[in-house]
Amino acid sequence: MPVLIPSDHRDLNERERAILQAIVQLFVLHATPVGSRVVSKFLERTLPLSPATIRNTMSDLEAMGYITHPHTSAGRMPTDRGYRFYVDSLADFSRLTNEELSAVEHDLLTVPRESVTRDASRLLGSLSRHLAMVQLPQVTEARVQHVEIISLSSDRLLVIIALDSDIVKTLTLESNDVVDPTTLRAVTQQLNERLAGRPLSTVTDALPDLLHTSSSSSPGLLRLFVDQVSHLLRSPSSGSVHISGAQNLITQPEFDAPDRLKSVIELVENEDVVVHLLGSSTEAGRISVRIGHELSDPAMHDYSLIATTYRAGNATGSLGIIGPRRMDYGRMISIVQLMSSVLTRTLGEHTP
Repeated sequence: MPVLIPSDHRDLNERERAILQAIVQLFVLHATPVGSRVVSKFLERTLPLSPATIRNTMSDLEAMGYITHPHTSAGRMPTDRGYRFYVDSLADFSRLTNEELSAVEHDLLTVPRESVTRDASRLLGSLSRHLAMVQLPQVTEARVQHVEIISLSSDRLLVIIALDSDIVKTLTLESNDVVDPTTLRAVTQQLNERLAGRPLSTVTDALPDLLHTSSSSSPGLLRLFVDQVSHLLRSPSSGSVHISGAQNLITQPEFDAPDRLKSVIELVENEDVVVHLLGSSTEAGRISVRIGHELSDPAMHDYSLIATTYRAGNATGSLGIIGPRRMDYGRMISIVQLMSSVLTRTLGEHTP
């Protein structure tokens, strides 16, 4: 699966690449600025360089915006630009063990269908040690399989819409007129004949044809049905995203200050922000990596987001992780890619 990443940097020479890679990996591992002697020791077997030579290269990398330092005598740490080059050119994306691969496949393929996405979020958080998000498939793309209308009272009706991918949506209709059983059966039959196999998003387009072929007693009910479906498409239901692993962010040293901790709590509690982040950062079939200031929300500049999509029949859902910019990008990208693949296969096996 290709990684979707913006790139506006020039390439670096071999020494610059090796030193930048070492700085990123050491900073990810220890969460402290990296000095030239530490880099020299880290590279001694693959690229023996003196601390003085490394300091000169560090100065060049800093001048180009790839690394920075918190104060004059401190070591160096990656900038967003440095992380971006690392993800683009240097990260190793094949670092999951066979045990991890087998565990994910076994867990998702054996859980009940109704809890697959929730379990996927839990597994994603456990594997990544970051905040994990799995958004339910978007109903706009799902195809109607069957419509059932049940009378709750003389003027209230329950509509059950079965979609592919085992998605079920319900609507409550309140009619100004009493709907008799015969009309109810006729309307249900018309809806199934005209809508079965169509994407839910095209229900509004089917209204003229439905009205043209309907009996004189049912146009109002059909209009009410279409209006409610349109409202459903415009208003995503609450609980559409499963979020796990908030404690993983809280334990990261980047977020131990009270103001940083507050931002984590606000992120977890605001589902709309999560939905927007996933929606604006995913493209079907690709993995997107957004680092720090590449995220438009200023409150997210201390974070990085790795996200992608998965398929459930004709519907598409999104999943991803949010963590500090100091994350192991190679491993995290591999985990997100694995979860997308297994979730697609799992939901595909449940799809008629």
